[in-house]
Amino acid sequence: MQMSIMSSDPICWDNFNQEHLIILIIGIVSSLWIYWLFFIPFRWNNHLSDMKYSQMTRLFANNLKRDSINRLRKVRSPATAEMPPPFPNGWYGILESSRLRDGEATFLSCLGEHLVVYRTHTHEVYILDAYCPHLGANLGIGGRVVGDCIECPFHKWSFRGSDGVCTNIPYSTSVPKGSKLKKWISQEVNGYIFIWYHSEPTELPWELSSSMEGLQESFVYQGQNQFFINCHIQEIPENGADLAHFDAIHKKNFIADFLVTKNIFAEHFGHHQWTARWFPRFGKSKHLAEVNLTHALVIFGKYNCFRMDISGKQIGPSFVCLKVSSTLFGNFQVFQSITPIGPFLQKVVHRFYAPRYFGPLIKIFIFGESLMFQRDINVWNNKMFRRNPILAKEDASIKKFRMWFSQFYTSNSKPFTETTTVSW
Repeated sequence: MQMSIMSSDPICWDNFNQEHLIILIIGIVSSLWIYWLFFIPFRWNNHLSDMKYSQMTRLFANNLKRDSINRLRKVRSPATAEMPPPFPNGWYGILESSRLRDGEATFLSCLGEHLVVYRTHTHEVYILDAYCPHLGANLGIGGRVVGDCIECPFHKWSFRGSDGVCTNIPYSTSVPKGSKLKKWISQEVNGYIFIWYHSEPTELPWELSSSMEGLQESFVYQGQNQFFINCHIQEIPENGADLAHFDAIHKKNFIADFLVTKNIFAEHFGHHQWTARWFPRFGKSKHLAEVNLTHALVIFGKYNCFRMDISGKQIGPSFVCLKVSSTLFGNFQVFQSITPIGPFLQKVVHRFYAPRYFGPLIKIFIFGESLMFQRDINVWNNKMFRRNPILAKEDASIKKFRMWFSQFYTSNSKPFTETTTVSW
């Protein structure tokens, strides 16, 4: 009897451990899953190596040098005679605030310029030309932040962020006349560092913060997507005024992109329905334009579900604030920034903000929006720009958009012939 009890005890103890171990593992996995859903931002990033130009060049999508050659060919093609200048005037969101900590400096190449962006230990952000006037060292690579200055990594020359003037040469008792870097006007708003770019040096910037849509207090950063696109910058915001393209490109259910029987699925299960309106502002707000969208998912051809009202504000040539409202889901905001890395290379970032509880749903929305945006990218990467397109009467908003967008060019805007250098 005693031997029977002794032999059975270990078996009961092992079963007890195994059951609780399984429960513990399930609990840990479930907790991590819930934490990811509600607290971890969702990121969808496409890199330069992901760019595709056509069915033929997909074989070489990972070859960055070939991609650069493609961009160079496009810039030099006869079609560039129809192109507007590659870098319109206005504010550009060139860096996310979270990517620049106190005391850090970074190098950026965009808008045909080479820049050092740095943040002081008192949280101020400054932007200067990147190359030292002494012997040409790059202050954005190895440069050190000292007070409100950036110190050159080569010979320790210091340049003040407020005006770009050289304030100190450690081995010299004097500073040569004219030792300074160009200082760029900048602002930090809604999680972005913006730079003011204008071909007329005396042109004063419009007030950025008053143009932006402020974030609601309950909203938190929920994630983003990022794309590189091979086109002229003007073609991306023009999509908002191209009202006919919504049905042509974005009617098909985004889930159908993953199915073999795409057309059957899109036709019989559900499709997206859009109504759109675009219009410019005037007077002191002439740098603004608005687009209003209404979306619904039509299931089985007769049931309208997931209705969303989208109000978009285009701020200058490169930034868009979107407010999305849904009686089913609630409200959230999306910020789109376009940064011209080169004449024919645009970096586009969408950042999503919503209440914390919205985490699981916003991940689905980011996923779907990324797929929808890639449909536009497939067109942009393979099209040419028409300065004088043949338009139907229903395309009137495209003509209005181009008239509105023309304000961001001047006679001194840098032409393509001065921006054809491509490096790899």
